[in-house]
Amino acid sequence: MSRRRISLRQELPLLVWLVIVWGALWQDFSPGNLLFGALLAVAVARLFYLPPVELSGRFNILYAIPFALVFLGKVAAASAQLLYLAVARGPKVTNAVVAVPLRSRQDLMVTATGHVISLIPGSLVVEVDRSTSTLYLHALNISSPQRVESLKQEVRSIEAGLIRIMGTKEELETLRMEATA
Repeated sequence: MSRRRISLRQELPLLVWLVIVWGALWQDFSPGNLLFGALLAVAVARLFYLPPVELSGRFNILYAIPFALVFLGKVAAASAQLLYLAVARGPKVTNAVVAVPLRSRQDLMVTATGHVISLIPGSLVVEVDRSTSTLYLHALNISSPQRVESLKQEVRSIEAGLIRIMGTKEELETLRMEATA
């Protein structure tokens, strides 16, 4: 089976990321070490099959900065809520596994949404159904159907923020159509 050739423009973000990870792992960002990391990154990308990461070719910094600030606020608020739950309620806290279908079918967007959700304390992605783009989350303090809906809305809100930052034009259009409906 022959592998579809990926253009350098598509592969460049992956290669840059691999070089950054190489420098971070060695804690050495000297030009020589980064050059060696770049050679390794190219070798890994060419010799081993990696599914192509389909990028939309857009990144909106005007949405990324507020998204990052809101994310940090959610992390702080969830940390405080978890502290309260651990101290006040202890083992009486209820939890649930909730299925959240996403709008996007792109692996990158589903993965990014899952990572952002998992970084917010109190929820963790336990399964991803790629065929339906559904995240299954284990979440704390879920005691009613309203809390389930609230969690689903939060996940879809995070996905919408990521779509505004780096989604495709089709995904952006889907968001616009949902907003006007």
